[in-house]
Amino acid sequence: MAPSADRAVRDLADDHVRRLAALDPLLAGQLGWTEGQDELPDLSPDGIAAGDALGRETLDRLAALGTPTDPDERRCARLLAERIGAQLAHSEAGEPLRAVQELFGPVAGVRMAFTLMPTDGEDDWALVAGRTAAVPDALEGYRRSLEEGRRRGLFAAPRQVARVVEQIGSWIDDDDGRGWFAAFSRDADVSPIVRAELDRGAAVATEALVGLRDWLAGDYLPATEGTPDGVGPERYRVAARYWNGADIDADEVYAWGWSEFRRLRDEMAVEAGRVLPGAGVREAMAHLDSDGGTTGVVVGGEAARAQLQQVMDDTVAALDGTHFDLSGPIRAVEARLAPVGSAAAPYYTPPSMDFTRPGRTWLPATPDDRYPMWNLFSTWYHEGVPGHHLQLASWALRSGELSLFQTSAAGMVSADAEGWALYAERLMDELGYHEDPGSRLGYLDAQMLRAVRVVIDLGMHLKLRIPDDSPVGAGERWTPELGREFFGRHVGRGDAFADSELLRYLGGPGQAISYKLGERAWLAGREQARAAGPGFDLRVWHAAALAQGTLGLDDLVAELAALPARGD
Repeated sequence: MAPSADRAVRDLADDHVRRLAALDPLLAGQLGWTEGQDELPDLSPDGIAAGDALGRETLDRLAALGTPTDPDERRCARLLAERIGAQLAHSEAGEPLRAVQELFGPVAGVRMAFTLMPTDGEDDWALVAGRTAAVPDALEGYRRSLEEGRRRGLFAAPRQVARVVEQIGSWIDDDDGRGWFAAFSRDADVSPIVRAELDRGAAVATEALVGLRDWLAGDYLPATEGTPDGVGPERYRVAARYWNGADIDADEVYAWGWSEFRRLRDEMAVEAGRVLPGAGVREAMAHLDSDGGTTGVVVGGEAARAQLQQVMDDTVAALDGTHFDLSGPIRAVEARLAPVGSAAAPYYTPPSMDFTRPGRTWLPATPDDRYPMWNLFSTWYHEGVPGHHLQLASWALRSGELSLFQTSAAGMVSADAEGWALYAERLMDELGYHEDPGSRLGYLDAQMLRAVRVVIDLGMHLKLRIPDDSPVGAGERWTPELGREFFGRHVGRGDAFADSELLRYLGGPGQAISYKLGERAWLAGREQARAAGPGFDLRVWHAAALAQGTLGLDDLVAELAALPARGD
C-alpha cells in the first residue's frame, strides 16, 4: 500500500503519538524509543489532565484540517477522532481516579514497563536503575489520584483493592523477601557503580510498594465499603465504547452471547466423548489435566516455555506462503515465563517499532508447575502466530505508511486486536490443526471462555436477568458470586484462573466482550469479501486486512468487506 501524497492527518496522528510518548515514557518504551527510559509517567491528577489537554488540542487540529478524501487519510481521521473522544469520555467519567485493577491498573503497568526494557549491557542497566529510582514518585502520584477520586466520591470496588493489595504483596515478597525489583536485576553483569545504583533503586522502589500496599489496605480499602462491583449502565456505556470503538446494543449482545454459549456447550459435549468415551465435559477435562491424553502434560515452566516456542516456530513455517506472507522480522517471536505476581492468563507484548525487541508471549506459572498442553495450543495461536504477534508485528512494519497512531498501542482498539486473535484461533481449527480430540476440546474451551465473558461481563455490570434454562441462577439477576459459579462450571481452567478472570471482568467493564464482538466482525467482513465475487484468495485478503492498522467496530466490517481479495 503506497502512501498518498497528502499525509496531513497521518502527520498529525504521528505528532500526537510523539507528544503523548513524551508524557508517557511507558508508551515510548512500547514503541522502542530510547527517550525517557529512566523515567515513569506522572500518574497524578496533573498528569491525567496533561494527557486530556493534549487530546483536546489534537481534536481541534484535526477539525481544522477538514474532511479528507484520500482513503488512508479518512481511516486515520476517523480513528483519531473516535479514539481520543473515547479516551476523553473515559477520563471525564473519573475512571483514572479509581483505577485499581490487577490487570489494567497503573501499578501493573509500571512493573510491566521493566519487562520490556532492553537489558543487554551496562548502559541498559543504568537506565533500569534510573527507572527504579523513579518508582516512588510515580506511585505517590497514583496515590494522589486515588485521593482525588475519594474526594469526589469515586471509588474502586473493595474486592479490586483487596486483590491489588495481595498482588503488591507478592511483588514485595519475591526473591525471598528482597522484592521483585531486586530479583529483576539480580543477575545483571555490571560494574560496581551500576550495581550500587540498581540496589539503591530496588530498595526505594520496594519501600514505595510497601507504603502503597499499606495505604491501600489500611486507609483506602475501608473507605470503599459499599462501592458496588458492577458499574451500571452509564459507566458501562462509556467503557464499552473505550474498548470496542462502538456503542453496543447490550440486549442484543447479551442474547447473542447466550446463543454462542449454548452452541459451544453442545459441541463440547460431543468432543468430550471423543476424548474419553462416555464422559461429560468436566470429566474429560479432568482426565486431560491429570493424564494429558495424547497432547501430554509438561512438568516445569521452562520445559513448557520451550514447547510453546516450538509450537510458534512450527506454525510460522507451516503458514508462510500458504495463508500468510511471513517474512523478515515478523518471523521472530519469543515465548517467555511471566514474572511473579502476574495475572493468571497468558498474554503478549508487541515488538518495538524497529524490531530490536521482538514480540513475546508470556506463560504464567501454575500453582503445581504442571502444564497440561491440551488447552495451551489454541491459546498460543491466539497470543502468538497467527494471532496477536502476526497482527501487531504487521502493523509495526507498516507504521511508516500509515501512522504510529494506527499501528501501535496509542490507538489500538481491543475489539480489533482481540477479535483478530480469536479469529486466528478459529482459523487454525478451520485449517485442521485440532484433529487431536484433546487439542480440539481445548480450542472449544477457549471459545467457551469468550462466550462466558460476554454473558457474565454484561450480566454482572448491568444486573441482567439470567435465562430460565441457565444451569446457574435461572431467573435471578447476576451477582459476582453467580458469575464465579457459572464460570467455574463451564470453563476448564482451574480455581486460580477463574478467580483472576472474575476480578478482571469486574475491574475492566466492557473489555471482556471485545473478543467475541471482534471475532464476529472479522468473520462477517471475511464472508462479505468472499461473497463479492469469484476468485477469493484468503492469503491476499489476510495481507490486505493486516495492512490497515487498527479499526473500531464502527468501521471494521465495512473496511474488511471492501478489501482486495482476488489472486493474480
